[in-house]
Amino acid sequence: MSWLRRSLRLSFEWSEALLDRVFGPSWNPLHNLGALGFFYYWIVAVTGIYLYIFFDTGATEAYESVEYLTHDQWYLGGVMRSFHRYASDGMVLFMAVHMVREFSLDRYRGARWFTWLTGIPVLWLVLIAGITGYWLVWDTLAQYVAIVSTEWLDWLPIFGEPIARNFMTPESLDDRFFTLLMFMHIGAPLILLLVLWIHLQRVTRPKINPPRGLAVGTFVMLLVLSFVSPATSQGAADLTTVPAVVSLDWFYLGLYPLLDYWSSATVWGVAAVLTLLLAGLPWMPPMRRARAAAVDLAHCNGCTWCAEDCPCNAIDMTRRSDGLPFDREAVVDPDLCVSCGICVGSCPSATPFRRTGAVSTGIDLPDRSLGALRERINEAGGTPGDGVRVIVFGCDPGPDLRRLDLPGVSTVELPCLGALPPSFMDYVLSRGHADGIVMAGCRQGACTHRFGLDWTIERIERRRDPRLRGRIPRDRIACISLGKSQSKRLEREIREFAAGLKPLERPSGKAGPPPAPTLELQEAGSDD
Repeated sequence: MSWLRRSLRLSFEWSEALLDRVFGPSWNPLHNLGALGFFYYWIVAVTGIYLYIFFDTGATEAYESVEYLTHDQWYLGGVMRSFHRYASDGMVLFMAVHMVREFSLDRYRGARWFTWLTGIPVLWLVLIAGITGYWLVWDTLAQYVAIVSTEWLDWLPIFGEPIARNFMTPESLDDRFFTLLMFMHIGAPLILLLVLWIHLQRVTRPKINPPRGLAVGTFVMLLVLSFVSPATSQGAADLTTVPAVVSLDWFYLGLYPLLDYWSSATVWGVAAVLTLLLAGLPWMPPMRRARAAAVDLAHCNGCTWCAEDCPCNAIDMTRRSDGLPFDREAVVDPDLCVSCGICVGSCPSATPFRRTGAVSTGIDLPDRSLGALRERINEAGGTPGDGVRVIVFGCDPGPDLRRLDLPGVSTVELPCLGALPPSFMDYVLSRGHADGIVMAGCRQGACTHRFGLDWTIERIERRRDPRLRGRIPRDRIACISLGKSQSKRLEREIREFAAGLKPLERPSGKAGPPPAPTLELQEAGSDD
């Protein structure tokens, strides 16, 4: 499975790099798939309400009311119908690509299984809403879809009488059937909205609105498409004849030709296997999860920064239980924690400057502690070499640091860039372990842990707590956002960065910035 994820990730990295040049990282459609899906959902809902006002649920009136909207009221009703059709197709497209991309980024296993699993009903509800919508038009395509769908459903022993018999003759089709169909077509999106709410419960700061420019651009694209290629019917349905040729919407009806060649039992089997396969992916194989972040109340001041920065809602702030003079304490839910370490990077008591005892902090990763990180920095900073020295901090899902082979450059790997507290950047430069720092993370918009790169940049630019101390020169820290396969480009950018640095004076008596004071428990909000 890992080789498939790697192949897909490389494909997405190439595609995202191309689209970055066209749209920029913030407007890149591949970075906003979920938000675009939500945006198109509301387009479908608004246009659907307008179409419902003029739609007649009679067996003969249904087609006539749709034709009136399409041709007599083409300037508004026809545009609304086309918007409804193309936005529905867009939802399917964004949803499918979103699922594949989340799989490629390995954001479907471990603690993320719930979000993945609740996405599968979303897929079925969108398909049900779209297919019933095609029935309502009641043209030859709707007739084909209705006959094939009901014959397929009749294979299940859940109906008292075969429902396909409603489409045997014109007399057998009752107007009440269209009323029921309309109820299903409206009910499915409403249930879908509820499932989407459940789907996002374990996601911190879900992106449900695309950037305004991207939203306007896609809206204009749909408008132009609605005029250039308006949605039209394929002739009135006639139950006395069998449709010979129909034009399918492959987004919703792509599997329907299988029902003409395979038995209903086979298609049901394929649908069941695909659904179970999607549902079982988080455990094929199960992720080897690192131990969850652990709270040390002796160093936790209840500042809430770790809870605010956690990308998975894994940290709650509860009433203090140890008697220290703070109102709250952090509590980690190990079932939700993905061990990214972003909470560690946000803790204000995380400092490497203690001269005695082990490095301690309010929250830490048992398997990749800050104490081990300081030792690794000391080793990297102790590497002999002439000229400018650079320490590169990289995240596990980001560029492969093992391929770097540059003189004067040492590497330190992190679970996520956001796991590095700004005080450790201070430590590297003020103790002379390096003349510059490179933070090499995932591509912008493709961070495996969603906010690691963004929070790191904001902390370095002193826009987010805990902030980089004002005494540290900002030009000695570079943030580079690259894909997994872009090691050569990383080397080039490191060389360019190092070429612009001047060596710092070593701390052998002529240190640069003075060492930071020893802190036992830093209060939230302090910067210096």
